Amino acid sequence: MKTVLIIGAGGVANVVVHKCAQDKNLFSKIVLASRTVSKCNAIAADVKKRTGVEVETRQIDADNVPELVNLIRKVQPDLVMNIALPYQDLHIMDACLEYGVDYLDTANYEPPETAKFEYKWQWAYQDKFKNKGIKALLGSGFDPGVTNVFTAYIKKHLLDEITELDIIDANAGDHGLPFATNFNPEINIREVTAPARHWENNSWIETPALSNKRAFDFPQIGEKNIYLMYHEELESLVKHFPEIKVARFWMTFSDNYLNHLQVLQNVGMTSIEPIIYEGREIIPIQFLRAVLPDPASLGARTKGKTCIGCVAKGKKDGQTKTVYVYQICDHEECYKEVGSQAISYTTGVPAMVGAKMLLEGKWNGAGVFNMEQFDPDPFLAELGQWGLPWEVKEL
Repeated sequence: MKTVLIIGAGGVANVVVHKCAQDKNLFSKIVLASRTVSKCNAIAADVKKRTGVEVETRQIDADNVPELVNLIRKVQPDLVMNIALPYQDLHIMDACLEYGVDYLDTANYEPPETAKFEYKWQWAYQDKFKNKGIKALLGSGFDPGVTNVFTAYIKKHLLDEITELDIIDANAGDHGLPFATNFNPEINIREVTAPARHWENNSWIETPALSNKRAFDFPQIGEKNIYLMYHEELESLVKHFPEIKVARFWMTFSDNYLNHLQVLQNVGMTSIEPIIYEGREIIPIQFLRAVLPDPASLGARTKGKTCIGCVAKGKKDGQTKTVYVYQICDHEECYKEVGSQAISYTTGVPAMVGAKMLLEGKWNGAGVFNMEQFDPDPFLAELGQWGLPWEVKEL
């Protein structure tokens, strides 16, 4: 019987709260907090309707550490789940440290003023969390998150050593709109337009955004163009599996998405540099976020599937092998279950499963951890049970 405090009220938080409510024996008390309490109330009402579980709601400014500490002190949670924006990771970690409670998030800290995807700010908390006797689980989403656990599973069961790793993410869903992003538009566009980086022979190689593509044949989806990007899990995976010589991250984009994005870049709407508009300072990408469709609203209209997985090459018993571990998720099935499209679902379910690992004592320790540092087996056993069954095949 555990209490969780969930911070954030977007599409992913909606999934997290629904999934926690489905395991009422473990998550005996759920408190949902956000800057906009009306969003929390809407999620709580839907959870009550679907599961009968009461969710308490609170208003919180996640950038205000004293306010966060006060809320944590009132709720007395066994775990704080940060499902807010990555800009707020350090503030929430600071509050967890001050009170002394375990922490979980789904994406690495990102400074608002520059598009940087690094773990250095959060890894710097290692000694603080260890000395306090609490733990922080970083990146308990899908990518990062499940992809890290897939890699650990490959190393434990399928390959004696991994020499090449490709993380490949396909969203073949169609929402029928001219242009929309499947998660927070600001974070999504910052991520896509940042220079690509991949790991090769003990160094990072940087290339222009979206300049490298190839075709990949996805199970149940078919052949799609995939584009080389940078994603934060590469940083932790090459640290914890130093035998990896090449590590890359790839994502699919439709021509329609890329054409719209190019136009928005050309006219300056994706910029994170402040400008003065009618006497006040605004940031173009934040204005763009305000006018684009809310990703949480896309669930009812999105059809198709996602496929995310890891292709790993290496040695097993002296023989070279290539294995593919992947998960396929259906947008319409997700919407039927929790009122969400699959992008939010595939992030929210692993957050709930990561919380189970901590609360049930299956993943133990004090300090700051990435997902691949723990035993992958109990996590993957739960992942399929809670809605994300996965497959393994040899290529």
